[in-house]
Amino acid sequence: MMRLRGLLAAAIFIGIGTPAFAAEGVGLDGASLSLLWGLPFVGILLSIAIMPLAAGHFWHHHYGKVALFWALAFLVPFVLLKGGDLATYEVGHAALLEYIPFIILLFALFTISGGILLTGNLHGSPAVNTAILAIGTVLASLIGTTGASMVLIRPLLRANDDRRYNVHTVVFFIFLVSNIGGSLTPLGDPPLFLGFLKGVDFFWTTEHLLHDTGVLVAILLPVFYMLDRYFYAKEEDLPHPADPTPDTETLGLRGTQNIPLLGGVIGAILLSALWKPGISFDVLGTHVELPSLARDVILIGLAGVSIAITPAYIRERNGFDWEPIREVAKLFAAIFLTIIPVIAILKAGTAGPMAGLVNLVTDDAGGPVNAWYFWLTGILSSFLDNAPTYLVFFNLAGGDASHLMTDLAVTLEAISAGAVFMGAMTYIGNAPNFMVLAIAKSRGVAMPSFFGYMLWSGTFLLPCFALLTWLYFL
Repeated sequence: MMRLRGLLAAAIFIGIGTPAFAAEGVGLDGASLSLLWGLPFVGILLSIAIMPLAAGHFWHHHYGKVALFWALAFLVPFVLLKGGDLATYEVGHAALLEYIPFIILLFALFTISGGILLTGNLHGSPAVNTAILAIGTVLASLIGTTGASMVLIRPLLRANDDRRYNVHTVVFFIFLVSNIGGSLTPLGDPPLFLGFLKGVDFFWTTEHLLHDTGVLVAILLPVFYMLDRYFYAKEEDLPHPADPTPDTETLGLRGTQNIPLLGGVIGAILLSALWKPGISFDVLGTHVELPSLARDVILIGLAGVSIAITPAYIRERNGFDWEPIREVAKLFAAIFLTIIPVIAILKAGTAGPMAGLVNLVTDDAGGPVNAWYFWLTGILSSFLDNAPTYLVFFNLAGGDASHLMTDLAVTLEAISAGAVFMGAMTYIGNAPNFMVLAIAKSRGVAMPSFFGYMLWSGTFLLPCFALLTWLYFL
C-alpha cells in the first residue's frame, strides 16, 4: 500500500538529476514507437477487467501491487531507453493536467455524496421504483454516477427487500443511474471530465448529448415500469417475505448540509472554465493554469468541509469507507502512466503503428466514420474502462478539443456517447457498476453472473444503441 502511495510522486521525479526537462510541447514521437509499448496499458486494463471476477480474493488484497507492476513495466524501460528528461516531462504532463485533477474531482464527489443519507422505508411499487430510477438518472449528471449510485442504491434495495423479484430493478439501476444518467456534464462520468480537462466546454455535452440521452431514457424507463409491473403482478398471489426494514423511521433526508457543497463543486468547475486570467506556472516543463489550481484547491477544501460537518453516524449508515476511492486512485495512477505511449502512437495517425485502426475509423475522403467511433469506443468501454478508452479515441480523432467541438462535433458526440452509455454493458464497464453489484449481493439479491448480466444488457441496451446509430451516427 505504501509502495503505490508514493508511485506518482516517484514517477514524476524520476530522472530529475538531469539538467533540463523536455520543452513544452516537445514530447514523445509516436511514429517511432512499437506497439509493444502499449502492452503495460493493455495489461492493467485486462487485470481490472478479469481479476476481480476470476481471482477476487487475490485482487482485493493485492490490486495495488498489480497496478505497481504494470506501472513499472512501462516506466523503467521508458526511463532507460528514452531518458530521464523525456520521462519526467511526459509523466509530469499526464499527472499535473489529467490524473491529479481527475482524482481530486472523484474524491470530492465521493466524499460529499457519502454524507447524504435517505432515511425511512419506501415501498417498492412499480411507480416508486421508476421514480427512484428517474431521480437517480437526473442526479447522476449533477453529483456523478458514483455519487448518485451510492446515495440511492441502498434506499432502492430497502424499498424492495420484501419483493421476491428484484434483480431487474438493480440491473436497470446500473443501466440508468450508474451509466446513462451521467452523460450531460463533465461531473457525471469520468470520461467526460477528462474531455473537459482536454478543453471540451462544460456545457458542450449537455447540448450535444441531451437528445441521445433523452432517447435512451424515454425507452428504458417505460420498459422498466412495464417489466416491474409484470413481476409485481406475479407476486400478488404469492406469500410475501417479511419486510426486514419495518416502517420505524420517518422518510427523510439527512446530511442536507452537504447539498450546498455539491453546488460548490459545480461552481469550482465552472470557475476553471470561465475565469481566464492568463496566469500559469511552469512545473516540470508543463504549464499549469491558475484557474485549474484554484479549482483543485476549492474541491479539496469542499471535501474537507464535508468531513468536518457531517455526523459520523450518517456515513456509517451509508456503509461509507475510503477503500473505493483508494482503489480508483491506485489503479488510475497506473492507467495514466501506461497510456502515455498509446496516446503518442494515436497522435502519429497513419504514420504510426496503429495506422490500421486509424484507417478503420476514416472514410475514403479522410473524414471520420462516426458509427465506428461510437461502437469501437463503446465496445472497449464495456470490457475495459471507459475513461482511458475515451482518451484513446479522443486522441485518435485528432485530440484538438476546439476542432472536435465544432467541425467534428458528431464524432466527439459518438465518442462521448459510446464511452458513457456502453459502460453499462458489463459489470466492469464503469466503476459504480461493480460497487452496486457488491452492495446488492451483500443485501441478498441474487444478481446474475457476469455473462448473465450481459444477457440482460444485450437484450435491452443493444437495440437502443442500434437506434442511436441509425438516428445520429450514420
